[in-house]
Amino acid sequence: MSPFAGMPARLSRYSYLVSLMPEQLMADLELDVTLVSRTTASYTPYTRDGRSGGLLVERPEGEPTRESFAALTGSDREYGARREFYADMTDLAHAVAPTLMSPLPLERELREAVDPGIWRDVVTRPPGQTIEERFLDDTVRGVVATDALIGTFASMHDPSLVQNRCFLYHLIGNGTGEWRVPVGGMGAVTDALARAATRCGRRDRHRGRRQPDRGGSDSATVVWHDGSSEQSLTCRRVLSGVAPWVLRILLGEGEDDATKPEGAQLKINFLLDRLPSLRSGADPAVAFAGTLHLGEDYTQLEAAYTEASAGQVPTTMPGEVYCHSLSDPSILGPLAEQGAHTLTYFGLHTPASLFEGQGGAAAKDLAVERGSPRSTSTRVGSIRDCIATDADGNPCIEAKVPQGHRTRPGDAGRAHLPRRPRLAVGAQPGPPRHPGAAMGRRDRP
Repeated sequence: MSPFAGMPARLSRYSYLVSLMPEQLMADLELDVTLVSRTTASYTPYTRDGRSGGLLVERPEGEPTRESFAALTGSDREYGARREFYADMTDLAHAVAPTLMSPLPLERELREAVDPGIWRDVVTRPPGQTIEERFLDDTVRGVVATDALIGTFASMHDPSLVQNRCFLYHLIGNGTGEWRVPVGGMGAVTDALARAATRCGRRDRHRGRRQPDRGGSDSATVVWHDGSSEQSLTCRRVLSGVAPWVLRILLGEGEDDATKPEGAQLKINFLLDRLPSLRSGADPAVAFAGTLHLGEDYTQLEAAYTEASAGQVPTTMPGEVYCHSLSDPSILGPLAEQGAHTLTYFGLHTPASLFEGQGGAAAKDLAVERGSPRSTSTRVGSIRDCIATDADGNPCIEAKVPQGHRTRPGDAGRAHLPRRPRLAVGAQPGPPRHPGAAMGRRDRP
């Protein structure tokens, strides 16, 4: 849908890419969904010694990718380290991805299926150690590290290993780790799922809550409000697609602040008249076709985490930019012929706590100002000169912090039930306990 008055372009305002929905599941459900690969995996503009350039990773990789690593680092060392690292990640993905269509395996079963060194590097120790051992360049380290941090507020050395789970589910989808664009937007995926469920006899009932069992231990009663009256249904099983913290509320157990997950993202959606230029001189249609990294050098990521932990909006906002209309111009409608494009910025290390209380609105405004890619950047031309205006004359820009994902216009009756802070369809807040719990983000670098 489009949040901009009178503008026919459609944006995936929350979820936006697909990877962890297994292709076998899509085939089994006969989902009429087309997923397309992005021609660029990632592009990272940089300035070194007064020289502007860009670290390009193609899909599929070719000589320009190797050359871009050499231009940044001065040798082929980092390019070779990257190829070796992601070959190891592919081995892990090949072991883990098939389990998404089977009962949850035991840890030892997965551990025995992969190389012990890979298991150690990804599962049992903070990924910061692995990245610092395998890579030397600050920019290359940062590009690799972002897969562990998008939507997850943690240091790369966090002893909780929450970043490991985030890293894992960004690299295993369908055994390749590729995140693809759904033609028609994420609504095409949810519509296809709804049609499949209807074919299987599903009937929609909204705003449901589960009440204590009635009629014995082998049944349960679900109560919901249909907008005019209260309805109820007794059934044998109730399947839940919400976070454990939300499920406690639905079961009448109350809120448990100690286990409440915290979102950590800033989402800014734009509609542009044209793509901004890059100081490196790179073709915007190439640079913006994949994941464009901004402020995501390894040291910048850690500095942003330190500032946010202290309750401050990061001075240098790390974030990523996606232009889905380059892969799927159909979402633009007639605007495609006019050179328009959608753009999405996803900011890291912006935990919900930054936007609480009396200063929350000001913090959001500051985060949007610092995150807009990039109002003062020397690497990306001013995006503000490219923003389209809607039918009411307002700039086509929409910003969401975690609180905005929980409460949307028209959701007042459900505001107390938090939506998933990570942008996903049918998934739980925060890094999932099992990789198959999430879908809908990005591509690996």
